[in-house]
Amino acid sequence: MLSCTAQTKDTLAEKVLLYQLPNGGWGKQLDKKAVDYSLPINKALLSKIKASGDDHATIDNNATTKEITILIKAYESTKNPTYIKSAEKGINYLLTMQYANGGFPQYYPNSAIYRKQITYNDNAMINALSILYNVTEGKNGFEVIDENLKTKSQSAVAKGIDCILKTQFVQKGKPTIWGDQYNEITLKPEKARAFEPASLASAESVSIVKFLMMQPATPEIEKAVKFAIQWFKTNKIEGYSYNVVKKDNKAVRTLAEDKNSVIWARFYDLETNKPIFGDRDGSVKYNYNDISEERRNGYSWFVDSPQKLIEKDYPIWLEKNQLTE
Repeated sequence: MLSCTAQTKDTLAEKVLLYQLPNGGWGKQLDKKAVDYSLPINKALLSKIKASGDDHATIDNNATTKEITILIKAYESTKNPTYIKSAEKGINYLLTMQYANGGFPQYYPNSAIYRKQITYNDNAMINALSILYNVTEGKNGFEVIDENLKTKSQSAVAKGIDCILKTQFVQKGKPTIWGDQYNEITLKPEKARAFEPASLASAESVSIVKFLMMQPATPEIEKAVKFAIQWFKTNKIEGYSYNVVKKDNKAVRTLAEDKNSVIWARFYDLETNKPIFGDRDGSVKYNYNDISEERRNGYSWFVDSPQKLIEKDYPIWLEKNQLTE
């Protein structure tokens, strides 16, 4: 598989190798700051990297999945087998962290507070499954991955899809969309950070539906996708736009009337489908303007991604699979 003789080096990939943790994963932070691969490697930084342990390994904020992708792309241009070995170690980490029920925690092995929850938030679990799907299908440069890992990844993807189908939230017998976090044992939605209440999560559910659309359209997947699309259509917010502008080097987020715009709240009440907004003190508000200014501007509370899903991706999926609404 790795018979190519060229072994040139990629500057970014070489840094990624240095940051990889002993268990194969990567952290999202170093010294409580986001990992920055643009920083030059010096003795002080290298010492900090070596001092970081496996407890920092995570799939949050694209960590680990991003690095695996970087290494795969670097191998494509350099044919350096070291990058594939490191990527395969990262893939093994993803396989190891997956629960028997198919879910993925935000961190592994660190299981403190909400880190052990099955985490769709910020697309953590879908990012992990997408890597394993690429391994399984031999797509996007992943055809070079060891065959044994392909077999294991195929099983992991199947378990992940089963978990996705089981965690689609049901209201009075009717499937809706998905929450951000779930209890890893009961598969019930749970809160994470104080301002992230147990709720239905629109942005993450878009990514979940798109992942399901990549799979063979089994009756179970067809049902899940169609009910999610129906939920999105029913719970859109018409006549408002959500804008982010910079003011004094800070983000200012505003909700404004706009007759030509359609948006969705980030979070919805699990039973009533009303938009909800969390605050630092753990309180839940039903009016966007009632949350503190710090949280109002420090978190993204509305999204428009369901619109493309409904208007473009869904019709293409129906046609491709010869399905009707």
